[in-house]
Amino acid sequence: MLVITLALLSIAYGSTVIPLSDVLNAFAHAAGLSHLNTTIPIERIVVDLRLPRVILAICVGAGLGIVGAMLQTVTRNDLADPFLFGLSSGAAAGAVSVISIFGDRFGIWTLPIAAFIGGMLAAVIVLLLARRVQGQGPERMILAGLAVSFLFAALTNYMVFSGDQRAAHSVLFWTLGGLGLARWENLPLALLGLAAILIHALYNHRNLDAFLAGENTAESLGVRVNRTRNTVFIVCAFSTAIFVSVAGVIGFVGLMIPHIARRFAGQLHAGLILTCALLGAMLILLSDLAARILLAPQELPIGIVTSSVGAFFVVTLLLRKRSG
Repeated sequence: MLVITLALLSIAYGSTVIPLSDVLNAFAHAAGLSHLNTTIPIERIVVDLRLPRVILAICVGAGLGIVGAMLQTVTRNDLADPFLFGLSSGAAAGAVSVISIFGDRFGIWTLPIAAFIGGMLAAVIVLLLARRVQGQGPERMILAGLAVSFLFAALTNYMVFSGDQRAAHSVLFWTLGGLGLARWENLPLALLGLAAILIHALYNHRNLDAFLAGENTAESLGVRVNRTRNTVFIVCAFSTAIFVSVAGVIGFVGLMIPHIARRFAGQLHAGLILTCALLGAMLILLSDLAARILLAPQELPIGIVTSSVGAFFVVTLLLRKRSG
């Protein structure tokens, strides 16, 4: 119910405020359920611009929340999220290469394709580095992820300065995240990313639960720890690359949401995954609403909002652990 309420508010409020009654009338008219007169500009704003944006926010928020929970479980690291493993950095590098150097050679799909390739390339490099080091524990994967993250961040900065300087503003806005690319045409891509991570998480929730007792115990219960960890990492990379390809780099969602969700759903993953999805969707809806209202009619990158909240959350988390 809260997600629906936030979705309606997100559609109604922005640079142009639309009364909720007009929003509902636009929905009814578009669905053929009402013949009440509704102005074409309002209906277009509601149905063609803001509704896809809301659906994209829900998909990205829910998906990143689940990704964070799964990565934190299989690495047993409370600060694990897509940033830590270079997944976001790889996708960002792919997208920036299009914006600043190569250009839209394949139309509207050029940016998503490049970001997806970059994210998956980062995932493959992390797995190869982790495999080259003796043992495949979570610490090896985290170190490999950090190295890849810094590598792709450096590559991104190089492309920004060596490419078309007129594209610098677009690069900055995109690397801080935003939902401005939301269109009905690219929503199936976002839904695919959410479906992949959600189905995989729910199908393997018992294996994920076994990780909570430690790797040795999980092995004794029949869980193939290294294989499960690598599979989870690949699926997380797949979904993260898709989310970054359509919404840019939105930080701290995967880090914060699992910690908040555990307070409501506990540690077991059947309930935790669904709670992460709901809370992640709510966080992105709220953040996007704030990003559009704070400097209206100018739009802030949504990553500025989530990073501000995330920094405060991490400080609070560290202080709480210290006092505990």
